[in-house]
Amino acid sequence: MIRTSDVWWKNAVLYCLDVETFSDQGFRGATERIDHLHALGVTCVWLMPFYPTPERDDGYDITDFYGVDPRLGSLGDFVEFVRAARDRGMRVIADLVVNHTSDEHPWFHDPSKRDWYVWADEPQEDGPQGITFPDKENSLWEYSEEVGKYYLHRFYKHQPDLNVTNPEVRDEIARIMGFWMELGLSGFRVDAVPFLLEQNDPMDAASLPDPHDYLTDLRAFLNRRNGEGVLLGEVNLPYKDTMAFYGQGVGDELTMCFDFVGMQAMYLALARKSSGPLAKALQERPDPPRDGHWATFVRNHDELTLDKLPLDERQEVFDAFGPDPDMQLFGRGLRRRLPGMLDGDQRRIRMVYSLLFTLPGTPVLFYGEEIGLEEDLSLEGRMAVRVPMDWDAAGEQRHDPDSLLTWMRRLVECYRECPELAWGAVQVLDVGDPTVFAHRAECDGGAVIAVHNFTDQEVTVRVPGEGKLTDVFTGRDLKPAKIGAKVDLAPYDCRWFRLKSE
Repeated sequence: MIRTSDVWWKNAVLYCLDVETFSDQGFRGATERIDHLHALGVTCVWLMPFYPTPERDDGYDITDFYGVDPRLGSLGDFVEFVRAARDRGMRVIADLVVNHTSDEHPWFHDPSKRDWYVWADEPQEDGPQGITFPDKENSLWEYSEEVGKYYLHRFYKHQPDLNVTNPEVRDEIARIMGFWMELGLSGFRVDAVPFLLEQNDPMDAASLPDPHDYLTDLRAFLNRRNGEGVLLGEVNLPYKDTMAFYGQGVGDELTMCFDFVGMQAMYLALARKSSGPLAKALQERPDPPRDGHWATFVRNHDELTLDKLPLDERQEVFDAFGPDPDMQLFGRGLRRRLPGMLDGDQRRIRMVYSLLFTLPGTPVLFYGEEIGLEEDLSLEGRMAVRVPMDWDAAGEQRHDPDSLLTWMRRLVECYRECPELAWGAVQVLDVGDPTVFAHRAECDGGAVIAVHNFTDQEVTVRVPGEGKLTDVFTGRDLKPAKIGAKVDLAPYDCRWFRLKSE
């Protein structure tokens, strides 16, 4: 128990929300809605940017890292939200967006802070490559009439990159973290980590400190200020490359990394109605350091990226879930939420969220997923999924025993009853049917088996394991058999079983 409470993030339920779209009354309104999250079973709230901003990139273009945007309230309102969450046993983390600022930030126009940004006399052909938003930008460099040089911007031209190799910038980032932790935060979701650690000038890279040493320093600072603090990293890289961001040994850099590869494999599996891609990804996924963890998710607040899939497999997912070009974004992802992609099929939607809570890792929900909130394709780009929370739907579903909200609450409850899912060693099981994904999680003598039917056909499989299987949802026992218990699955069915030895 002592060990598990020290690493609370390993069996947490995270919930990402944008204060602006979660409530039309800012932090005060979000505080009034906090009991909705508590009843759902959320244990950690992740706040998207709420800082002062010109609002040209949904709050990710920041003009003051030490304030709250007046549209959303005050620092006092923020503190009250954090306090209300804590009173209900929920921690709060927030986006740490320090790869760049808004071009309206005072730092960008302060001559004494010129070296806080990345400048060049001419665009560097051998510098950073790859345009993040090809629909809006055609270069990573923008000319400043004020300075007479070009500045680097990994994202939009109105978001100049900070020079994180500058010790003054590093100190300022630590101060930002320290400030918000003093106001109650339990950590940060670190935006665009690979870009944050990027060496901008390859000619000078050899003489600069190892960028991972900086991430180690940030983690050490966090731990000194708050022993329970976490750094949840947005690292969209292949597994092998992502592992470097955990650090060495027990993990001295990021606490958790999002499993982008597994998420994309899941959508390919859904498109094919075959468990193969997901099983392969899970078997290939490295184990994180002892105190680290993967974060699993169905979708996040950006486009649903499919960039790790080969073009032909990406097209399979497009064909299945976003055939209209207006549903796609940047040629690499979808701007849809799950209910829209699955045509509102409740059986399939519920199966996918069952999968989320049984896959090894910390489940992360995006606001509105618990009520089946859909996208609005009339909104531009990634904003299509950042729609206002539908509180009328939440109210209607709260007392409906057959609603999606009730199902999600039940999933969280069962997740709590099955600590093996968060802590256990995982084995993908062969049940003789490629349409069925089955895996076993085992820890401290206990074992849980989860079975998911990816097809619209009824199937019967035999689940290997010596002993009695008890249905976690119903409490009923299956008859044990030497060759494995027989499990009947309806279309898109999902079952959780606790394995008890004879």
